[in-house]
Amino acid sequence: MISSQKKTVWFITGSQHLYGPATLKQVDEDSAIIVQGLNNSGKLPVDVVFKPVVKTPDEILDVCIKAGSDTDCIGVITWMHTFSPAKMWIAGLKALQKPCLHLHTQFNRDLPWSEIDMDYMNLHQSAHGGREYGFINTRLRKNRKVVVGHWKDEKVQEQIAVWCRTAIGWNESQGLKVARFGDNMREVAVTEGDKVEAQIKFGWQVAAYGVGDLVAYVDKVTDDEVTALYKEYEQLYDVAGNCKPGGEYHENVLIQARYEIAMKRFMEDGGFGAFTTNFENLTGLSQLPGLASQRLMAAGYGFGAEGDWKQAAMLRIIKKMSEGIKGGSSFMEDYTYHLDPANEGVLGAHMLEICPSIAAKKPRLEVHPLGIGGKDAPARLVFESETGDAMNVTLIDMGNRFRLIVNTLDVIEPLAALPKLPVASAFWKTHPNLADGAAAWIYAGGTHHSVFTLALTPDYIENLAEMADVEFVIIDKNTNVTQFKKELRWNEIYYMLNGSLKA
Repeated sequence: MISSQKKTVWFITGSQHLYGPATLKQVDEDSAIIVQGLNNSGKLPVDVVFKPVVKTPDEILDVCIKAGSDTDCIGVITWMHTFSPAKMWIAGLKALQKPCLHLHTQFNRDLPWSEIDMDYMNLHQSAHGGREYGFINTRLRKNRKVVVGHWKDEKVQEQIAVWCRTAIGWNESQGLKVARFGDNMREVAVTEGDKVEAQIKFGWQVAAYGVGDLVAYVDKVTDDEVTALYKEYEQLYDVAGNCKPGGEYHENVLIQARYEIAMKRFMEDGGFGAFTTNFENLTGLSQLPGLASQRLMAAGYGFGAEGDWKQAAMLRIIKKMSEGIKGGSSFMEDYTYHLDPANEGVLGAHMLEICPSIAAKKPRLEVHPLGIGGKDAPARLVFESETGDAMNVTLIDMGNRFRLIVNTLDVIEPLAALPKLPVASAFWKTHPNLADGAAAWIYAGGTHHSVFTLALTPDYIENLAEMADVEFVIIDKNTNVTQFKKELRWNEIYYMLNGSLKA
């Protein structure tokens, strides 16, 4: 295991009684060896749990129901070692409420050419047993992940690991509580959405709280607690001179420390995993939570500005999926462009709230006026992002469905120094290029807010979309805008008909 996640994935092998006890005993032994191999690979973030071979409709239904009721089980891996008549799987698959990965493998990698006999053929039937099982999943319109290849192959194990991490995110999504401090920014469209449908599709519980509810927590924070947290700031960050004790803005920093302590307690007391703020709703607060929001994101909480609860929840899920993986994730906004045709790029930033998990170097703690909202100057962490492969992810409400949009990026060093920029930032090349990438994003309805991650790749989000049964579109190096527009139109038709297909 890589992570300390106390979650499991069940390994369920299908067969039938026709092969006799000796073959079935071998099936069980082979399955146990595969499970041991996956657990010993060092690639998976959870333990895989061996389950005895299932051979009848009742056994299949029983194990699927038990998987659904086990709170530690976040998904099942199914494998057809032999032929397993798929009508046996109908009741079980209909009852299964956990994500499912179909591992289409066989125990032996190579054929023993000179020794193949009928006993070998009866035992090693994954090639067509998996097709029988695959048909019934497709007939049931069952969303699942299919991984093909030998179970010892690193690429296969890596695909399984990605799916397992996505299942961790999906498990986190179920019952995820999002606290909205205030409402959405007035007149903004993309931060709105159907919260009831989000709870149905993703499991999120999204609730609004008056800022006064937070102020009550702020008022209970002691000066000693604030001083202790400030000392932590001095150890972790390069604190500007005017932010240190005796400096002009030291009190502004202490206010953010007070906010951080209060917000964390509020969320711990309520079991929240994500939160939003809004600079238009700050009654009782002298500053917009900036440093406080950054620090809470670094601690693993999801965040969305201007009341954007969808991106707040997505950030929390992405942070859970990426635990133990190199690279950070943050709330982000495409802020401004560099349109030099020879070296175009996007400067991503926000007013304050960029997570220091993406920082390339030790962040600087500074205080600057916000320039909007009419509140006191808030403390914030200022830094430039790490470079490398990344992506922006956003979730939008299309009215009749949710759509997950991914745009892959190359994050590079800024083309010049940014001495006057008072916020954290990232500079990237958009795929396939700025013009086509931005156009495709806009055609898809992509928001100005996104989750920026250096840790994950698009297949995680595609897996998540399958688990949630929502639309997924990707903008990458291969995107052609004309074809992309057609894909969006085809998707409109599919999702219009989708309900009747699954009825």
